[in-house]
Amino acid sequence: MLKQLRTDESGLTLIELTIVIVILGILAAFIAPRIADAPQKANVSKAKVEIESLSTALELYATEVGQYPSTEQGLEALWRAPNPSPPNWQGPYLKKQLTSDPWGNPYVYRYPGTQYGYDFDLLSYGRDGKLGGLKFDKDITNWIEETTAAQ
Repeated sequence: MLKQLRTDESGLTLIELTIVIVILGILAAFIAPRIADAPQKANVSKAKVEIESLSTALELYATEVGQYPSTEQGLEALWRAPNPSPPNWQGPYLKKQLTSDPWGNPYVYRYPGTQYGYDFDLLSYGRDGKLGGLKFDKDITNWIEETTAAQ
């Protein structure tokens, strides 16, 4: 015997299914870019924290030794005594060796600094590893860029 279809059977029609898929697609279009940028935002935050940590260690080094490490000595002077060793070197000044930013590029250190009001320059070139850039490629520095509004 054949079963007869009843008119009161419930189910999804093709139109209802299409509407659900379109709604899910719209939601994904708004949410996906925010989720995709999260790892890069985390790398920028990590670089900022590491530059602050290195700056603090450089300040402690300068307080104890009497001057900042030279550009040639670099950041390595924070965890290994430079040669010749300064008489007041009490390092290491960091708990772990920090040489690279979150993207694997070396941090740039210069003493004396070139920025007005800062003793040293400390920066990461960002994701692209090049000077300048926008968004995640923007340089992360220990100084604050002064911008003046056009009047």
